[in-house]
Amino acid sequence: MLSRAIVLCLALSLVSSCIYRIDVPQGNYLEQKEIDKLQVGMSKEQVKFVLGNPVIVDSFNKNTWYYVYDFLSGKDEKFNKQKKLTITFVNEKLATAEGDFELPESFYVPIDG
Repeated sequence: MLSRAIVLCLALSLVSSCIYRIDVPQGNYLEQKEIDKLQVGMSKEQVKFVLGNPVIVDSFNKNTWYYVYDFLSGKDEKFNKQKKLTITFVNEKLATAEGDFELPESFYVPIDG
């Protein structure tokens, strides 16, 4: 009887250590090539075309958009990552962008139109 209990405990400990945990991506996955397309003076529609809809639009300031991406690895915490980008508009035109991406020099050249 005692040996059965020991075998059962060992079996349960093996099963519990083999639980599969999935990766959980959330938010807007952005790549540098998309950020490279942004330019001062772009309209909100143009920014949405390039980056997609923001995760958060500030309730008190509709001219601030937040793009956030979280990745939680089911395998190892060292693969977890978070990226952020904050976009600000002035007079309905893109004015600033800041966050975890490098802005290209072309960002500061106003778009024609």
